[in-house]
Amino acid sequence: MKKDLVEFLNRKVAEYDQPAFIPEDPVCIPHQFSKPADIEIAGLFAAVFAWGNRTTIINKSRELMALMGNAPHDFVLNHSESDLRALLGFKHRTFNATDLLYFIDFLQRHYRRFDSLEPAFTRGLGERDRDTTGVLNGFYSYFFEGEEVPERTRKHIAAPFKNSTCKRLSMYLRWMVRQDPNGVDFGLWKGIRPAQLVIPIDLHVARVARRFGMLEREAIDWQAALELTRTLRRLDPADPVKYDFALFALGVVEKY
Repeated sequence: MKKDLVEFLNRKVAEYDQPAFIPEDPVCIPHQFSKPADIEIAGLFAAVFAWGNRTTIINKSRELMALMGNAPHDFVLNHSESDLRALLGFKHRTFNATDLLYFIDFLQRHYRRFDSLEPAFTRGLGERDRDTTGVLNGFYSYFFEGEEVPERTRKHIAAPFKNSTCKRLSMYLRWMVRQDPNGVDFGLWKGIRPAQLVIPIDLHVARVARRFGMLEREAIDWQAALELTRTLRRLDPADPVKYDFALFALGVVEKY
């Protein structure tokens, strides 16, 4: 890869991987909290909601946090039936109360067994895995182990075996795993290495990557995410998804 391109991308990472990036990005939702379990839950909802207009995503995420008393972990573990009834009017695009109640049920079942959401993801991680394919497939299987799973809710959790881009969950893993010296990403989880993370890819990121000769695959899917990540590992083997800041900003903010 040309040296000037690498230097350009590194400058863009340095420019956008900054606290000033936080307020206008969905990552601002988990940044409202300091308790790790609150960060995990708020981050999961913000990531799942993250399609469409970013202002709407942030506003709907804040609305949900308010409905949960701005204490999502306590709400998940200790809610009452009347607390759940207060959620029935919530809706964000195709995510509705049916989906929300299943998410709450899953989170309650999980947090009654574990202090962190990390084991829900690392259960699918193999010793020799170079990426998060197994992590995300394992999470999908675990998430839908419930006895009564609403079929409609399955569309809100992506998985590589469905060849989804898994953009939103890859972004969530970036938040939870990446050791960020500038404090945008949290780095709460240690069981997954930053080197194993896969770039969150969408139309904008793919367009920029193709423009710079970093992606050949035409389809925007899990295989494209893996291809682009392999390219980014050549730039930084230990922290390839830091370039999400550059590619996202070039595509969405600077309209490359």
